[in-house]
Amino acid sequence: MPKGANQKFKLYRLAQIMLECTDEEHYITMPEILKALEAYGITADRKSIYTDLRDLEVLGLEVEGEPMGNRYHYHVVDRPFELPELKLLVDAVQSSKFITEKKSNALIRKLEKLVSKFEARKLQGQVYVSGRIKTMNESIYYTVDAIHHAISTNKKIYFQYYQWNVKKEMELRRGGDWYHISPWGLSWDDENYYLIGFDSGPQQVRHYRVDKMLHIRASEEDREGKSCFKKLNMADYARKSFGMFGGKEETVKILVDNELAGVIMDRFGKDVRLIPVDEKHFTVQVQVHISKQFLGWIFSLGEQVKILSPKEVAGQMEQEAKRLLRQYADGEAE
Repeated sequence: MPKGANQKFKLYRLAQIMLECTDEEHYITMPEILKALEAYGITADRKSIYTDLRDLEVLGLEVEGEPMGNRYHYHVVDRPFELPELKLLVDAVQSSKFITEKKSNALIRKLEKLVSKFEARKLQGQVYVSGRIKTMNESIYYTVDAIHHAISTNKKIYFQYYQWNVKKEMELRRGGDWYHISPWGLSWDDENYYLIGFDSGPQQVRHYRVDKMLHIRASEEDREGKSCFKKLNMADYARKSFGMFGGKEETVKILVDNELAGVIMDRFGKDVRLIPVDEKHFTVQVQVHISKQFLGWIFSLGEQVKILSPKEVAGQMEQEAKRLLRQYADGEAE
């Protein structure tokens, strides 16, 4: 049999055919393999394909042949990712506000290549990126990469930080002045990505929305705040900061209705201690950053929760309730 012009690509094309056309539910026969190779300008005989399939297994691609009738049917087994795992990854990408719609679609297309064309259709059936709330900062990939590089090389970073004004215009904070921060980690909270770093000026741990960082560049200065971050648990920091809004850290004692035990554990973890008070209530002590976002979370749980201590925090809750009452008591109905 004459050799095809693309014969040197035979093993690569065979792997491609097996990955694209087979899975646990879809098989391919030897005649179909030969025909698919011919479409790439590659000729082969059955004997050489048997050898090539064994070679693929040595390279890490396991192909299984099963007798069906008078033919063998071949398919790939044990892929790096199972379909349910990829569905989880697709869900994460499409729900992430810090990834633009364009980048989300590009990432999902790459994930689809990890399964057969048949399973890729199942992934496509659950993709709903258009219309979701997404960042408009297309430089997000570069920003994340620059942060990781600065952390690995122990350097500070410079960047500008922006917010949106009422005219829907990008507005630089601090009048466009540069932030000079020591990056120590990245945290994903409430579908947003945050840089957690050390600000040498006030000597404080600060966090910044990654999608609102612009023109990031490396500094020649080494990072500061190492001793501070040795004592800081990143996951714990994110859990204490409601919506990643900062504030003074306090240990707050809360009286909670038993029906909200799941809500408390969802927010603070299963290790939190729930101390029974009576048949209907328990108390819990949690460390949080006191902010309006925390007080708003307490408000949202209604009469089923009450801050017991510290008195200052309970007082802030009272003042916030009075402020809301004043704000709406005198309002005119529309």
